[in-house]
Amino acid sequence: MGILCAFFGYLIGKGKDNSKEIQALQGNNAKLKADLEDCNNKLKEATTPAPIPFDAAKAKAVFGKTIKQDDLKIVEGIGPKIQQMFQDAGIKTWKDLSETAVARCKEILETGGERYKVHDPASWPMQAKMAYEGKWKELFKWQEEHDHGKL
Repeated sequence: MGILCAFFGYLIGKGKDNSKEIQALQGNNAKLKADLEDCNNKLKEATTPAPIPFDAAKAKAVFGKTIKQDDLKIVEGIGPKIQQMFQDAGIKTWKDLSETAVARCKEILETGGERYKVHDPASWPMQAKMAYEGKWKELFKWQEEHDHGKL
């Protein structure tokens, strides 16, 4: 009796064609995914701030020397070799450095050996943020008030 019921259930189920309904649902699902992606892109565009323009003349007026955009050496405590270490680690701009954790800065310095472990990068992200945001007077003042960039 059970075998007979199973056989008839199979035949009834097989006889019903759901392919059109499945195709319609798949099409609807694809449209919903496209709509979601479009909404996410619009949200990303709306929340992404415009890049802050670099004003070399303003920087030069405050520091008294020509400042190149994204020159990490403007940060007190960073020289040419440390700048190269950071660039090799993928930190190439003031914005990159401003978003880098102090612990990560220390890791990068450790890759240079004992000579670079003595540097204290605690203020580097903050200084880089001031440079990125074009806050030249604040950066200059901060550097003047702190001994070698130490907090």
